[in-house]
Amino acid sequence: MTDDAQRVHALLQENEQQVLRSWVGATQQALHGRATGPELSRTFAELLAALITALREAGLDVRAAPYAGVRALLSDMSRDRARRGFAPGETATEMFALREPLFGLIDWEADSRATVAAVSRWVDELGTLTFETYSQAREEVIREQSEQLLELTTPVVKLWDGVLAVPLIGTLDSARTQIVMEKLLETLVDTGSEHAIIDITGVPAVDTEVAQHLLKTVIAARLMGAECTISGIRPQIAQTIVALGIQFNDIPTKATLADALLHALRGRGIEVSRTRGT
Repeated sequence: MTDDAQRVHALLQENEQQVLRSWVGATQQALHGRATGPELSRTFAELLAALITALREAGLDVRAAPYAGVRALLSDMSRDRARRGFAPGETATEMFALREPLFGLIDWEADSRATVAAVSRWVDELGTLTFETYSQAREEVIREQSEQLLELTTPVVKLWDGVLAVPLIGTLDSARTQIVMEKLLETLVDTGSEHAIIDITGVPAVDTEVAQHLLKTVIAARLMGAECTISGIRPQIAQTIVALGIQFNDIPTKATLADALLHALRGRGIEVSRTRGT
């Protein structure tokens, strides 16, 4: 351990509680009360203990193996902040705020300028590390939210005994097709349904790629023993399909979901008639 690292380690170890109180206070002020004192105290107490251990074993190198515990705690903190809507700068500020209590403990006459610079660089590197872990955590949160949104926008609805419908809204890409297939197949198994309607009324456009995704879904459902009908074929969609030369082969297509449901019911031997009110 270098002299500078020893000095930083001694400052933290000998003044741990004082540093904790000052760190919490400085952070609360910087975040304008967005995090409570007790919450910050718990988080920073763990971080301080981990930092003291890492300093003793690896000095000021925050990328060294002994800092793994510190990086894990920063990752947990960053993930929590990302889920709560904190900005990247706010999260990094929590580590930068450690500089203030440390500078308050430095003997500006006895300590060398090198020690002061080392403290500043160490805190800056911790802040950068926090920013990096925040960015990774934010990407995870965005990915999780995107998956949840896909789940919400691809419901499988039971229209009748043995008849399911998948109303699609928005663009149909590979990732969404996979989710549609998984949910449809799971529901087919759970309900024992024999007919599925894939409604594309809410799909803005159908190109070759979208058509391929639809065909994959139909084939997957057929392998499970269910027949599929594609509904929502609007005039513009029909013209595009013809212009592109897309072939749905023997897959039934209907203009509306109501037409598709009627087709499915007749396929099950159920006749539907309309009665006029008197």
